[in-house]
Amino acid sequence: MSETESRAEAAPADTGENARHAAKMAKIKAARDRMMATKEGEKGLLIVHTGPGKGKSSSGFGMILRCVAHGMPCAVVQFIKGAWDTGERRLLTGHFGELCQFHAMGEGFTWETQDRARDIAAARAGWEKAKELIRDPAIRMVLLDEINIAFRYDYLDVAEVLAFLAEEKPPLTHVVLTGRNAPAELVEAADLVTEMTLVKHPFRGGIKAQPGVEF
Repeated sequence: MSETESRAEAAPADTGENARHAAKMAKIKAARDRMMATKEGEKGLLIVHTGPGKGKSSSGFGMILRCVAHGMPCAVVQFIKGAWDTGERRLLTGHFGELCQFHAMGEGFTWETQDRARDIAAARAGWEKAKELIRDPAIRMVLLDEINIAFRYDYLDVAEVLAFLAEEKPPLTHVVLTGRNAPAELVEAADLVTEMTLVKHPFRGGIKAQPGVEF
């Protein structure tokens, strides 16, 4: 049997499979369209990225870059990594400073500073700056990077932060909070929560943090 004859014989089966696939996708699209028709509201979201896996801050910065791409004013407050020279900091301050304010308020991880009073003061300063930014209705998204670590070590009171967000956050402002061990109260209050799960990490194999991957 020639190659042309083989293709001709296989065509009816392929046509039937394609038709079944098209019918299945049409049903899925119809169901999706019905679901989307019920979603008309907009609101400023409280978004939490937590968990032991990598990608919490990366995801938050991805959202900030989306805001920049849409011409939406946004801001970043870093609570822990302020001492780091990160790629996202270089990019946003060097190229998009007119759209994205970047405030590196932290001085490093608590085991590096080894000074609780200093860490608390830095966290409080970061939160005061965050409140100022969140209150501004022109700023559409504020990323509070690694604030969950400040909650974990009791540098900040989660009840105070949640009360402020409930009472003073403008209705269309999104606030993103990242870091491991998000408090249960924060998870409960949030509109969107993603937990990053650790499956494998090169650090456990002796590979140090690298530019472009970790920072």
